[in-house]
Amino acid sequence: MGIDLNISQGTLIAFLLVLARISGFAVYVPLPGIRSGWEAPRIVLAVSITLVLYPRWPAMDASAMNLPVLIGWMLAEAAIGISVGLAVAFLTEAFQMGAQIISLQAGYSFATTIDPTSGADSGVLLALAQLAGGFFFFASGLDRKVLASFADSLSTLPPGHFHLSASLAGALISLGTTIFTTGLRLVLPVLGLLLMIEVSIALLARLNSQLHLMMLTFPMKMLISLALLAWLIAIFPRVFDQTAGPVLQVVRRLLSSNG
Repeated sequence: MGIDLNISQGTLIAFLLVLARISGFAVYVPLPGIRSGWEAPRIVLAVSITLVLYPRWPAMDASAMNLPVLIGWMLAEAAIGISVGLAVAFLTEAFQMGAQIISLQAGYSFATTIDPTSGADSGVLLALAQLAGGFFFFASGLDRKVLASFADSLSTLPPGHFHLSASLAGALISLGTTIFTTGLRLVLPVLGLLLMIEVSIALLARLNSQLHLMMLTFPMKMLISLALLAWLIAIFPRVFDQTAGPVLQVVRRLLSSNG
């Protein structure tokens, strides 16, 4: 006995609209170890989340829908997801910004700076910061809160009703400063210690100009930076949670009907 799979046009349209909304966010999901882009894990994740949200899919009238309207609505839905993804990306990029601030001073990216033909895109600290940002995103439960906001938005903000107000756009843009402020907060103790080391090296170099202290002190700066980062990593989750509050507030405003 065969199974008759009869999918209505309204259901298919609802699937496409919800998929467009989720796909815009899936581009920026900080999956640990996965580069940004449309890799297979992100595609599978977007489709899976869309199917899980099936009970929340809006009821669409296929008779009142044509191709130009459908394309316009899909672009608007993708804009919602991309806006939410950018808000989350600002939070996770703060860790990479902090690593970038101290990478050269600590000596971890010195080789890629001096020898640009090495083919290395980023230093080891940037790779560790990317992994840490992704792990904190999932460990703090922010992924569940964002998905819950998406599920609620299918009722409070159905397709075709999205509008980006000036105040909401300003709030989203202001979140960009989170990258710099949070990144500096994370590595400020390490940056201050490296500054004191550099001043001490400069004074020693004035006493004896024959010593190549910059090359000799690289192992010391790398070990000291690594030890201090290992000590400070205990407060990183707390800083992440503090910064995630405003980000989640903007995400909920984006996915609400009142903006």
